[in-house]
Amino acid sequence: MTMREPASDYIVIFDTTLRDGEQSPGASMTIEEKLKVAEVLEDMGVDVIEAGFPIASEGDFQAVRAIAEKVKKSVVCGLARAHPADIDRAGEALEPAERKRIHTFIATSPLHMRYKLQMTPEQVLERVEESVKRARQWTDDVEWSGEDASRSDRDFLCRCIETAIRAGATTINIPDTVGYAYPEEFADLIRYIRETVPNIDRAVLSVHCHNDLGLAVANSLRAIQAGARQVECTINGIGERAGNAALEEIVMAIRTRHDVLPFRTGIRTQEIMRASRLVSAVTNFPVQPNKAIVGANAFAHESGIHQDGVLKHAQTYEIMRPEDVGLVKSSLVLGKHSGRHALRRKLQELGYDLGDNALNEVFARFKQLADRKKEIFDEDIVALVNEEAQGFEPRIRLVRLHIECGTDVQPTAEMTLEVDGEQRSARATGDGPVDATFRAIREIVPHRCELQLFQIHAVTQGTDAQAQVSVRLAENGRMVHGQGADTDTLVASARAYLAALNKLLAKRERGEPAAIAV
Repeated sequence: MTMREPASDYIVIFDTTLRDGEQSPGASMTIEEKLKVAEVLEDMGVDVIEAGFPIASEGDFQAVRAIAEKVKKSVVCGLARAHPADIDRAGEALEPAERKRIHTFIATSPLHMRYKLQMTPEQVLERVEESVKRARQWTDDVEWSGEDASRSDRDFLCRCIETAIRAGATTINIPDTVGYAYPEEFADLIRYIRETVPNIDRAVLSVHCHNDLGLAVANSLRAIQAGARQVECTINGIGERAGNAALEEIVMAIRTRHDVLPFRTGIRTQEIMRASRLVSAVTNFPVQPNKAIVGANAFAHESGIHQDGVLKHAQTYEIMRPEDVGLVKSSLVLGKHSGRHALRRKLQELGYDLGDNALNEVFARFKQLADRKKEIFDEDIVALVNEEAQGFEPRIRLVRLHIECGTDVQPTAEMTLEVDGEQRSARATGDGPVDATFRAIREIVPHRCELQLFQIHAVTQGTDAQAQVSVRLAENGRMVHGQGADTDTLVASARAYLAALNKLLAKRERGEPAAIAV
């Protein structure tokens, strides 16, 4: 079963959070995390879920296959280069899917053909035909992309598109791979393709825009106006380099500005905040406060003039209702006397549906936090969930941390960790208390990772606010993020480092070796 031809005003939402989004440095996810995200994307009404790049690794293959087995309503897509082995691997991974698509691509710009592919234009044309025909042996839903299309010779690009459709491609994707295009220029390219390619009416025209110049959403929307009927995007706009076009921004722009964008999508917008929070949690990529639609300040008003206007009539300064994107204000106030049922209700209001084990973990941390904080904010609850949302059982846990530091004291950390059920302890000194803490972890769990990012921000206001710490570790060209939250900044730092370390161990267990000895 494949996708039906969309209506003329319907925009197909192709989500590539699990493929292109995961290519953000450090944003890699476990299979369990990918399944959680895929489930939320399906619930949200995403038409096509690009689940991964099956030939990239055994872990990617297994993740795509697991998603293909679980997802029933959305089309599940696998990416493949224009190589027989890639296409066959994608076909094998997608076999269990009720609705499946192979997305194959090859570069079409002179720069890429000459320096990366080292192929002539005629050789590329031959590969386009061969790859699409091979993909059609696995499914009749085949998407073809011309990588770096926005910098390609237009006539050659059109020849490639015509060839791909003739070979059986049902979707043609035009990527602005390096985020180089300008909105009017990109719209003109879409119009040119529609007017020039003789068989273009036999395929859905798609766009895939990157955000290197901050124009990904603008380029996508102008392409829709010019005739594109599929948009490739990601939750929170995550992706390589500066990221991809943000799904939530495109969908809400269409919904809010129907006067200039007379189109529709199948997205249930009330699920947007839930998806945003989950992706932020599993990738450990915090959403910037001023991020459109899903940022913490997106519906906040501090200016007195703005506050007065909103109180009199919300539409004076709000062009969308918070509840339209799943942001609800709750009268349920949590404190140290709140029970597990109240916490579960609050989590459901915030868009989280945790299983019993995960709920128990969060509840235990919540009770500890409630003993230390006068007031528990929604942001505090989200921070606790984000820390627990690893999707796998961590092998390393923090048991105890004691720090000595001050103006006249050598910073020293005494630490006890539980490693595979066994408690191990160490004492280390450092240039500061955080350095000492991380050195103690290295004493207990020897590894060869480089600390590339250490970032702290307060979850809420006040001196008793939780600190949320993000850590990025790099090893052999691979990066992972970890996140930790606690009212004690040093404890939060240790939790964040251990979260990243546990991710590396999980990668090794799923067939991606990590240089770490436990």
